[in-house]
Parts: sequence; structure tokens; C-alpha cells
Amino acid sequence: MSASKSRATNLHKAERKTLISFLLLYSLFSIVLLAISGYLYYSLQKDLMLEGQINKLQEDSYRLISRLRYLHEHIEEDRTYPRFPGFRSAIYDSSKKLIFTTLDEENANLDKQLYTVNDNIHYVRLLESYYLGAMYIVIEVKDSGQWFTYIKKEVIIYGIILFALLLLVGYYLFRMMLSPMRNSLSLLDRFIKDTTHELNTPISSILTNIEMIDESKLDPALQKKIRRIDIASRTISNLYKDLTYAALGNRVTSRDEKVNMYLLLKERIDYFKVISSSKNINCITDLHPDVYLTIDRTKITRVIDNLFSNAIKYNKRSSFIKVTLREGYFEIEDGGIGISDESMQSIFDRYTRFNKSEGGFGLGLNIVKAIADEYGLEIKFTSQPGEGTKVRISWKK
Repeated sequence: MSASKSRATNLHKAERKTLISFLLLYSLFSIVLLAISGYLYYSLQKDLMLEGQINKLQEDSYRLISRLRYLHEHIEEDRTYPRFPGFRSAIYDSSKKLIFTTLDEENANLDKQLYTVNDNIHYVRLLESYYLGAMYIVIEVKDSGQWFTYIKKEVIIYGIILFALLLLVGYYLFRMMLSPMRNSLSLLDRFIKDTTHELNTPISSILTNIEMIDESKLDPALQKKIRRIDIASRTISNLYKDLTYAALGNRVTSRDEKVNMYLLLKERIDYFKVISSSKNINCITDLHPDVYLTIDRTKITRVIDNLFSNAIKYNKRSSFIKVTLREGYFEIEDGGIGISDESMQSIFDRYTRFNKSEGGFGLGLNIVKAIADEYGLEIKFTSQPGEGTKVRISWKK
């Protein structure tokens, strides 16, 4: 299998997720704010347009009243309702019942003096003298809609500009809010890096000296103490390697090679033998020889060590761990406490631990996922609470 490297990004995955959520919420708020502002601007311009029409409408109403007065006085001579080329009209009695109309809109709202309906402007006037039994007259003129076209264009153009500016401001606000957290994380990473560097020499020294001890020459009580020191040292060593990877991460140069997975798995099983035997865990192996994977040896070792360490850590006493190796995949299965479906959703999140009674920082599976993503490895978890967990790491043959 050939290694395929992931492209480095400026923002951490969690930061990108938070940024997207923040911008979505901020955008929604901005859209609502702009929509309200646009509506208020539209209403203001509409009122200004109507005010600009009122003088003409009043003149038209005087012309209609004058004709109604003449018709009222000469009803026997002329019974034709007056019509005008510039506007349409209607008359209503005191009960607001229609007497006659030439309006496009049949139902006029007599409670409003000036309003628009569809593409028409209505002006309602109360008569002082009842001509032909009319108490209300309604003048209707066509609304050209030019003002609306102009307003719509303005709202769209300025809305887009303001929305873009608000998004830009939101992004910089987010970066400003994120800056203190980034500085804190940077200090934490530096502390971890410096601490792990200082731990390297004493841990290596302890492990080397333990391996040099001839336990056959020691009495059983001392052998037990040495074994405990060995277990603690290996646990610290594994934690040290996780902290180192977490601190350095993508800054470590990969050295890919053709790794013999059979030999590597046997080596790591042997490394954890002291720890697994302390819980009386039986390690069952079913390993096919001559299985190879092109990858950085240190990184695939981190994957194996973290999975095997978890299989021991979350296992029951006197239980088992089964390691299987085939062409294209390896599996590590345990008879431990298992993982609930709810916990499976966040299994790869950094600093997530599923059993607070056990040690660790919750880095292991996050590191496994990062390495798997870098090399295109597929991770498959199957777990049953109280029965155990099986993890399969597979790759293209």
C-alpha cells in the first residue's frame, strides 16, 4: 500500500467546526437583521411615494366631487356616472354599501385614507355633502411600480454588501475570541513538548536497566517488585510516546518503509506481555506471516500500541485478547467492558475517556484516527457493553 498524506490546514478540526457553527448562527442573525432593515426601508419609501401622490389624488377627488354635485343637481337631465381618463372611482353610502364603481379592485377599504392594493393606489375621502346618497368616494390610480423596482435593486445591492461586511466582521471577531484559547493551547503544547523531552532519558534508562537485571538471581518478593517497576515504566513509556506524538504531530517527518506486520505485532505483543500478565490476561494470536504494509514504522507502532494498551486497560481480569493478522488487515479483540453506542459517537475525540477509573489522557484513539486518516487506513469498531470490543485496521492490498 502506498502512503497518501493529508494536507495541512491552518485551523484545527474542532476550530473549523466551531467557526462554521459560529458563522452559520451569525449569518442567520445578520440575515434577519438585514431583512428587518430592508422591510423598514421599503415601508418608509412606500410612505414617501404615497405622500408624493396625495396632492394629485386630492385634485382628482375635487374633480369627481364637482361632477357628482352637478349630477346630483341635474339628475333628470344626465344619469351617466362621471368617468375620467386619469383615474377610476367609486362611491359608497353611509352604510359603506357600494353605489357605483369603475375600480379595478371591487372591494375598497374605507377605513384607510391612503393605501396600495395590487398595482393600484386607493385614496378614500369622506364627503361633507351627500351627493347621490354618497358618503365616501374612492379614487384609484395605477401604481407604475418604478419606485419599487428602484428600491428592490437598492435593497439587494446594499444587502449583499452589508452581509459580506458583517461576515467579515464576524470572522475577525471569531479570530479575536479564539486568540486567547490558541495562546493557551500553544503554551500547553510547549509544556507537553518540554516535559516529554525531559522524560525521555530517565524512562529509557529505567527500561534498559530493568532489562539488564537477571531475575533468576532474585528472591520472589524482589522479583515481584521489579515486575511492578517494569509495568509502571512501560506504561509511562507508552504515555510518553503518545504525548510526544500529540505535541509534535504533523511536524514529525514520516519515513515510510515496507513494514513486516507479522514481526511488528509479535514484537509489540511481547512488549506488553508484562502488563497483560499482571491482569492474568491470556493473549491469543492468529498471525499470518509475510504480511507487509508501506508506512512509517513509528506511526503504525503507535496505532498497535494504543489499541493493545486499551485492550489491556479496559479488559477484565483473567480474560483474553486475540490478535489476528491477515493480508489487508489486522484485528485486536478483547473480552472487556465494551463501549456503549452513545460513547461510540465520540470515540476518536481528543481527551475523551470512557472509564474515569482508568488512567490516561484520552489521546490514544485520537492518535490512531489521525494516523489512519493520514495513510488511508480504515478503522472498524464493533463493541458490546459487558462483552468486549473488536477493532479492525484494514488497508488496500
